[in-house]
Amino acid sequence: MYSKFGQFIDGKWQESSDKQTYEVINPANEETIGHASKATSKDVNKALKSSQKGLEIWKDTPPWQRSYIIRKIADKMREKQDVLAKWMTLEMGKPLVEAKGEVGAAADIFEWNAEETKRIYGQTVESRFKDTRVHVYYQPVGVVAALSPWNFPLVLSSRKISTALAAGCSVIIKPDVITPGTVMELIDICRECGIPPGVVNLLSGDPPSIASQLISSDIIKKISITGSSRVGKLILKQAADKVQRVTMELSGHSPFIVFDDADIKKATDMAIAAKFRNNGQVCISPNRFYIQENKKDEFLNLFIEKTKKLKIGDGMDPSVQLGPLTTKKRLNEVEELVETTKKEGGKVLLGGKRPKGFNKGFYYEPTIFDNIKDDFTIMKVEPFGPLVPMLSFKTFDEVIERANNHELGLSSYICTNSMEKAHKASELMETGTVAVNTPQVALAEAPFGGIKQAGYGREGGSMAIKDYLNVKYTHLGLKG
Repeated sequence: MYSKFGQFIDGKWQESSDKQTYEVINPANEETIGHASKATSKDVNKALKSSQKGLEIWKDTPPWQRSYIIRKIADKMREKQDVLAKWMTLEMGKPLVEAKGEVGAAADIFEWNAEETKRIYGQTVESRFKDTRVHVYYQPVGVVAALSPWNFPLVLSSRKISTALAAGCSVIIKPDVITPGTVMELIDICRECGIPPGVVNLLSGDPPSIASQLISSDIIKKISITGSSRVGKLILKQAADKVQRVTMELSGHSPFIVFDDADIKKATDMAIAAKFRNNGQVCISPNRFYIQENKKDEFLNLFIEKTKKLKIGDGMDPSVQLGPLTTKKRLNEVEELVETTKKEGGKVLLGGKRPKGFNKGFYYEPTIFDNIKDDFTIMKVEPFGPLVPMLSFKTFDEVIERANNHELGLSSYICTNSMEKAHKASELMETGTVAVNTPQVALAEAPFGGIKQAGYGREGGSMAIKDYLNVKYTHLGLKG
């Protein structure tokens, strides 16, 4: 399946310099999908030189022309929705209906940035002197290294690529080894829609070695990474040597708070949608459930009842709602965390094991815990799987303090029918994003990102493009 792709450098698909490949596995059945090209150090150098040439072309391309091409990419993604969705489901197990939704969201991001291209506004500041003028300009930061993960391969690559293109930057995208085909298909759409050679490049292969070589290059002026806090810190340390600009969206451990005045039916629907999207393998997945004590039993019983109805299976089946976990390693880590939680005193109310009837594939049942305490491992470590620890609280102030007592601050969820609580809670949450009475967080038109050790910088919305631009101030004397 990967033979028509490879490394995308200087506008062409090509084999790696030594023709090496790596195996890509379907997590639903553990079968080999195919063998994807594995970049060498020589390929990385070629991509860097290509992107340097591409930058000179693209930064001088008029914004309306850039906008037209970026919008074409969005339209073509929608045309090829089925192809892109199939790649995602085969490579990382996401149910087909979710994969199609991701294609739509990714196309929206390209469409949004096609419009942002035209809205890079400079500024004229009134000078204190009669014979001078003060002008502020925005210019492309340069070549961007974009490092994207496997859990939302299309949306997260689209955020980085389309924003860089909108700003007039060239970009080198490094997809995860788990989902290379999904991103390769996207890059082929870019080629098909008229992106000039060298403006977009793709390197497929070992993430640490490729990332390290890119960041150590003087050609790279900005890095955008979505990944774990551990990896983010390593990249930040390396980027410091070159004083490269970095946007980081890292790990999350989102609290989900249900106040006793909430609509419990709607709150459980919201919890199901947010928690089990992509089988919990989401940085904004709710991982700490705080239910006001007089409503906990009602919420818990209804949540269990609805969770039991979720269908587990191969994501290619349109009726499936929970696909497999993406890798054997991920499955092992989820199993280990379940056992740790049980040893620490957690009580399994549902799940806690691999489902019956699946001889192959990395499947795990949605698992709900009670008797959880704030100092349990599961309350600190990001589960990145279908694990649901339930806790109760008494007062507003108590739950806000407990929810904020975490080093990660990416997202939080609030369920309430009180406008006062909604406003106060959202203002007090120490997270970059807050969802009140809705499971939807990441939108093309809204700034997305975290605080604390969840990263910094924003993707999406009108702020994101500024991270890809340099600010230049000119003080202009009118008389020579």
